[in-house]
Amino acid sequence: QVQLVESGGGLVQAGGSLRLSCEASGSTTISYGMGWFRQGPGKEREFVARISWRPSSTDYADSVKGRFTISRDSGKNTVALQMNSLKPEDTAVYYCAATRLPGTRTTVSEYVYWGQGTQVTVSS
Repeated sequence: QVQLVESGGGLVQAGGSLRLSCEASGSTTISYGMGWFRQGPGKEREFVARISWRPSSTDYADSVKGRFTISRDSGKNTVALQMNSLKPEDTAVYYCAATRLPGTRTTVSEYVYWGQGTQVTVSS
């Protein structure tokens, strides 16, 4: 079993930055990759970014490309999401997730472990 705990959310003005972190614990052999998803008010949970290491690759939703960066610190079992140039439409609960499937995985159903979420609010 894998436990994921997110941190780093908060309130920021439009144009600002936040850095989210996700720490994995428990049985931390995550074979293929991790991702970030978000769920805004009244919306479905959506893909934001993913990173995998067999082979190494990253992908981003079009809405965050060029503004967000996902990275991994394998020594600390953490994955981070650096969010720059934030917009009010980025307001959501952000979730960290882990998948046991190889390849590019960007849908909710492909991730088996989830964190509890962290709130990000961007004011205009």
